[in-house]
Amino acid sequence: MKSMLQRIFKPSAVVSLLILAGIYSSCKQANSYFLTQGEIFHTSTHIKYKYHKDLGNELFALLDRFDLSLNPFNSKSLLYQVNHNEAVEVDDWFITVFNKAQEVAELSGGAYDVTCAPLVNLWGFGFEKGPEVTPEVIDSLRQFVGYQKVRLEGRKVVKTDKRLQLDFASIAKGYAVDVIAGMLESYGINDYLVEIGGEVRCKGRNPEGKSWQIEILKPVDDRSGEILEKQQIITLDNAAMATSGNYRNYYIKDGKKYAHTIDPHTGYPAETNLLSASVRCPDCMTADAWATAFMSLGLEKACAVAEQLPDLEYLFIYTDEEGSLLERKSFTN
Repeated sequence: MKSMLQRIFKPSAVVSLLILAGIYSSCKQANSYFLTQGEIFHTSTHIKYKYHKDLGNELFALLDRFDLSLNPFNSKSLLYQVNHNEAVEVDDWFITVFNKAQEVAELSGGAYDVTCAPLVNLWGFGFEKGPEVTPEVIDSLRQFVGYQKVRLEGRKVVKTDKRLQLDFASIAKGYAVDVIAGMLESYGINDYLVEIGGEVRCKGRNPEGKSWQIEILKPVDDRSGEILEKQQIITLDNAAMATSGNYRNYYIKDGKKYAHTIDPHTGYPAETNLLSASVRCPDCMTADAWATAFMSLGLEKACAVAEQLPDLEYLFIYTDEEGSLLERKSFTN
C-alpha cells in the first residue's frame, strides 16, 4: 500500500506545484516601485514603495481614518471634539500621540507643550483665529496652558480647565508617517519612503538600489517655499527624520519677524539664533516632536538635552553674531 505522502504528491501534483512556485517567483521578481500622493492635515504626502501592486486606495483609506482621530480642523475628529469638551473616548492613535507629547514635555522641561494651542492660535499659526495680541491677553491665556493640566483616565481626556486645548501639529504628521510605514511593513514591504509635510521615514533601498538620500535645506527666509538651497544630504536607512525651522512659517508686523515656534514659558514666539533643527531617530513621531522642542529650547540648551537622548542624532543650523550660517551636529552621515 502506498503511503499517504506518496498518494498525495503524485507526479502531476508535483508539476503543478512547480508551476505555481514559478508563478509565485515571477510575481516576486515583478515587484516595482509605486508612488502614492495625497494630502493630510493641509499638507502633502508622498509614499514610494516596492510591491507587486498599487496600494493607493488602502493608503488613502488609512489616512482618512487617521484624519478622523487627530486633525484639529475636522469637526468630526476626536481631537476637535476633545478641544470642544465633547464627551468622547479617544482611540489608540490619540493615546499614543498624547503620551509621547507628555514624555517630550517632561524631558524638555516644558519647552515642548501641546497645550500651547491657544497661544499658537493667538499668534496666527494655529487652527483657529485668536484675539488681538496684547500682553494682557497672553497672560490670560497662559493661565490654562501647561502639560501638567491635562491627563488621560482610560480613554477620556481630563482637563483642569475646560478652556485648555491641544495642538498636535508638531507631532501628528510624524506619527502619521509611522502609521503608514507600519501598514507597508504589514504587507511585507521592506523598501519604502514615506513623507508627510517634510517629515520622512525610509527603509531598504530606493529604485536605484541605493540607500535613501534626504536633503536638508538651507534655512533661508522664504514663505513661498520656492527657494530650495541644499544644506546637506542625509542617508536614511531604516530610520526617520524631521526638521523644524523658523524660516518659512512666519510673518512680519511693524518691522518685526514673528515665527511659529511659541515658547510655552513666555507665551511669545521663541527668539533664539537657532534657525532649524533636524532630528534623526528610529521613529518619525519622536523626531517630529523633538525637532520642535529643540527650536523652543535654543541652541545651547538643545545640544545639552539632545546629548542625553539615546538613539537620537541632530543637526542644528544657527547664526553667529556676524550672521553667518553655522552647524552643530551629531549626525554621522
